[in-house]
Amino acid sequence: MTITQLQYVLAVAEYKNFTLAAEKCFVTQPTLSMQIQKIEEELDIQIFDRSKKPIQLTEIGQKIVTQAKNIVNEADRIQDIVDLQKGFIGGEFRLGIIPTVMPTLLPMFLNNFIKKYPKVKLIIEELNTAEIIAKLKNGHLDAAIAATPLQEEKIKEIVLYYEPFMVYVPESHLKFAKNELEIDDLNVDEILLLQDGHCFRDGILNLCKRNAQSSENKFQIESGSFETLIKLANEGLGITLLPYLHTLDLKESDQLKLKHFVEPKPAREISLIFPKNELKIHIIEALRQTISGVLRGAITFHNVDIISPLHKK
Repeated sequence: MTITQLQYVLAVAEYKNFTLAAEKCFVTQPTLSMQIQKIEEELDIQIFDRSKKPIQLTEIGQKIVTQAKNIVNEADRIQDIVDLQKGFIGGEFRLGIIPTVMPTLLPMFLNNFIKKYPKVKLIIEELNTAEIIAKLKNGHLDAAIAATPLQEEKIKEIVLYYEPFMVYVPESHLKFAKNELEIDDLNVDEILLLQDGHCFRDGILNLCKRNAQSSENKFQIESGSFETLIKLANEGLGITLLPYLHTLDLKESDQLKLKHFVEPKPAREISLIFPKNELKIHIIEALRQTISGVLRGAITFHNVDIISPLHKK
């Protein structure tokens, strides 16, 4: 059997369809089917149960796919070894970034990175945390930038920075006069939130659950962007919480409405995450160094209380 044949097996296992797997592998469907059949004949077993729709792995097929992933990953590592020996940092690198980090962090480091490492072809996707985890596990991303800790056994996390939660309070609100706020100052019924699926939203919900006086009522207004939440707050419809870096781009009149929490400030932990097999680790390290370099001095909060980004019922 060959590495290419194993890659075909992994594609069918992922997409559960021979035609779609062939498209993703850039070969014809008959070619892919023939190569998989050759492996099955060589091993004298059936990897896939073709009688089911969608196609399913057989019991032995599941074990073969697990081993095939290890073999393909180790084969890819050979190129990493060569690149490290030559000091070469280049090639395609697929990076995922969560939506609440993308618009603030990406402009800070992207230009520096592509100038310093022109041979790296960065392919960047804006994805939510669940999508990032799935793509890291199936090999469709090399690394990602997300809120952590994620408690994923096969994913490694390197912390980039801690980003405090800021409270945006309109002038008409009773809490506007306070210089710093405490968690107990939050009334969950009036907090404007991002839509479901954003880990920053889950972080706020987790933070509010620490408040013993929190109501059991559901949040009534949710939006897909911080800009909309700010506009709603300005209309007197409530308050909202923002990540620190996002507040740096607010106009001066809006920055006057920002309130810090008392220390230790509730914050989110933003990390560079990647599979523990550490493929393309030389590019991951280059990315980490570049981001750390541009953030140095821009965000230096240490006395913080990390709020989990995981959804808690």
